[in-house]
Amino acid sequence: MKRTFGFLAALIAAALLLSACTATDDAETAVETTTASDGSVFASVKEAGLVRCGTRDALVGFAVLQEDGTHVGFDSDFCRVIAAAVFGDAAAVEMVDLETADRFKALQDGSIDVLVRNTTWSASFDGKESLTFAQITFYDGEGMMVDSGSGYKSVSDMNDAVICVAKGTTTEVNAAGESTRLGLGWKIITFESNELIKKAFDAGECQGWTSDVSQLTALRATYPADANSPVILPEVFSKEPLAPAVLDGDTQWAQVVNWAVLATIAAEEFGITSANVDSFLTSEDENIQSFLGVAITTDSGESIFDPGLGLPTDFAYQIVKQVGNYGEIYDRHLTPLGLERGANALWLDGGLMYSPPFR
Repeated sequence: MKRTFGFLAALIAAALLLSACTATDDAETAVETTTASDGSVFASVKEAGLVRCGTRDALVGFAVLQEDGTHVGFDSDFCRVIAAAVFGDAAAVEMVDLETADRFKALQDGSIDVLVRNTTWSASFDGKESLTFAQITFYDGEGMMVDSGSGYKSVSDMNDAVICVAKGTTTEVNAAGESTRLGLGWKIITFESNELIKKAFDAGECQGWTSDVSQLTALRATYPADANSPVILPEVFSKEPLAPAVLDGDTQWAQVVNWAVLATIAAEEFGITSANVDSFLTSEDENIQSFLGVAITTDSGESIFDPGLGLPTDFAYQIVKQVGNYGEIYDRHLTPLGLERGANALWLDGGLMYSPPFR
């Protein structure tokens, strides 16, 4: 009996010890989770002194790596917008070039802080990839590019065609759906990169190249501007809203990225540009004063509006002064490609771009 009691006592002690360890582990996990939700990415960004922005290096109009090592493009400028908001310095950013297949993994393993790489906001990306998307920067849709001598005038003409598409993208899924919907019997071939698709397309291995219309327009711009240049067919057969993304679990960082983008839209609504922003510092419009972080004078004295985002109160001023408003960024990089504003115009002009108030 003594031995049995001793064995039971030892067993109970071990169980208590295991329970204590589990409780400690659970507590540590809880602390880690709380820390992440309290803004760990934002804290690490500020500690590092720069924003690591996932982008690309060879999409004309959106992000192109120059010989001097700088990135130029619409997406590249929105990386700078975020840096200007956080640090008051649009240059405080590290551009991290990523292949399509690596873009989500880079967020998930902490290699980057934010992804600004013509990525579609979709339910599956939002859910399965653990992403949180910010304000849409470009309303896009999927299209089809064909050789100028193909004879195709419409997507519906392309019976039994071989279609090339980037692997692991929403366009791959959309192409299969469009083929089924129209009964076209497409053979869809996937590639790891646009460079590989271009080789196959130029070699005549695929009759169609499908992607976002903005991307096809950028890619077509790399060809000689003559009668032999590829043709983009008129149909747009999907919705492809492109937006920056951060990893789930850090609400504050998601808000920072979101409101940095919204600031560019609000600035255009106000008519504030990089050239005239300083003249608005003396505006008597309290909405503009709040937006730019200017002291507002009331009967009770002066105060500066702070939205509580953890950003400097003049973050919108820094964004506009150093990078520009949404229209300036668009006109700098996308208008030269022939991409009209369309849905990307301000709501005041019949488009979808609309900013909540800065108050």
